[in-house]
Amino acid sequence: MSLCPHAAPSPDYTEQILEGAGDDDYARYMRTDALLSLQRRPEDMVHRDELLFQTVHQSTELWLKHACFELLAVDQAMADRQVEPAVRLLRRAVLAVELLTQQLEMLRHLPPWDFQTLRTALGHGSGFDSPGWRQVRTLTPKLGRSFDELMAHQQTTLRDVYTGAPHDGLFRLAESLLDWDEAIALWRTRHYKLALRVNGHGAVTTQGRTVDVLAKLVASRFFPALWDVRSELTAMGPMGHRQASEAGL
Repeated sequence: MSLCPHAAPSPDYTEQILEGAGDDDYARYMRTDALLSLQRRPEDMVHRDELLFQTVHQSTELWLKHACFELLAVDQAMADRQVEPAVRLLRRAVLAVELLTQQLEMLRHLPPWDFQTLRTALGHGSGFDSPGWRQVRTLTPKLGRSFDELMAHQQTTLRDVYTGAPHDGLFRLAESLLDWDEAIALWRTRHYKLALRVNGHGAVTTQGRTVDVLAKLVASRFFPALWDVRSELTAMGPMGHRQASEAGL
């Protein structure tokens, strides 16, 4: 018997209280029934490694969805002149791309000959049609424009951001933008090498292009000014002055 006659009854933690499909609240909130039904069934597979292939690519789309969700908030934070929130959320987006780059390691366990069988199930599907990467290509240039507007609002230049202590917040934001640009470049490099590993040079993709077209994307930069300012700093530095003097400039 309770010593306190008016005490509330203890909650029944075995009771499932969320609405939706699933046997328990975890399944209902995470929608695991729907999530785990999105992969091809074993009886429909042309090769058992389709599950591996779909797991990597479907989880990639989820991480990209999250990254782009953060990018939208980063862009708004810069528009609101909120530098630190922009830095914090951009670092989340960078980590998302780093994680999906790491999971490409799983595809190293896909033998080339097995992939030739698996790819017959892909139709003309290609990573170029990824909704996540398409959104990345749309949102990222907006971040560059928003950063330029933020610098203009604070009446500073990129060179000043990198050489002047009063702009510590903008410096951290600039470096985070560079982290984002670099993370995408590293994913592209890793993806390109993986494509060569399973297909070889000159192989034709599911959309009629050669695998080597991916090499052109490796050198692509979203924020060239953030890379070029490093050359400016090098030229401004002691070694840069010394080399210019030795060259008679």
